[in-house]
Amino acid sequence: MPDTETGAPPRARLVVAAVLVVVLAAGVAVIGLMMRDSGDGDGPLALVPVDAPQAGSAECAQLIPALPPQLDSKGTALQRRTIAEPAPEATVAWGSPESIVLRCGLGKPPELTPTSQLRVVSGVQWLPVEGPGSSTWYVVDRPVYVALTVPDSAGTGPLQQISDTVAATLPAVPLRF
Repeated sequence: MPDTETGAPPRARLVVAAVLVVVLAAGVAVIGLMMRDSGDGDGPLALVPVDAPQAGSAECAQLIPALPPQLDSKGTALQRRTIAEPAPEATVAWGSPESIVLRCGLGKPPELTPTSQLRVVSGVQWLPVEGPGSSTWYVVDRPVYVALTVPDSAGTGPLQQISDTVAATLPAVPLRF
C-alpha cells in the first residue's frame, strides 16, 4: 500500500527491490566470469596473416598433425584453440586468454645472423626474439622455419614439448644465413 503522504511504495518493498537488483547484478557478473574462463576463450582466435612462403610444404604438412593436442604451462594444460577463418595455413594455437601460437613455413627471421645467440632445446636450435609481454622463438636448423610465440607467463614447458615434436618430426639441417 502506498505511503499516503508521498504516494511512494512502502519502505519494505523498496528494500526488497534493491536487494533483488544487487543479487541479479552479482549473478550476471559471476556467470560472465565463468563463461570467460571456460572452453575456447572468447571464441576462435583471430590471427593476422604473416608471410609464410613454405606453409604448404611437405615438412609443415608433416609437423602440424604431429603437434600435441595440449601444452603444459606451469602445471596447467592448455588445449588447442580454434583459429578464426580465414585461418593462416600451417598455424596452430593453444590456450586462452593468452595463446601460444605456432606458425610453420615462415621466411628466414631477419634477426638470424652468424653472431645470433641461439638456444638448444632437445637438440633443436632456437633463435629467441623478445617482445613486449611475449617472446617468439624461431626453429632455425630444420628444412622450414617455425615460429613459436609464447606469452611471458607460460613458462618453459611449451618450448620443451614443441622441441621434442620438432626433433622427432623434422631432420636437422645446417644453419642458413
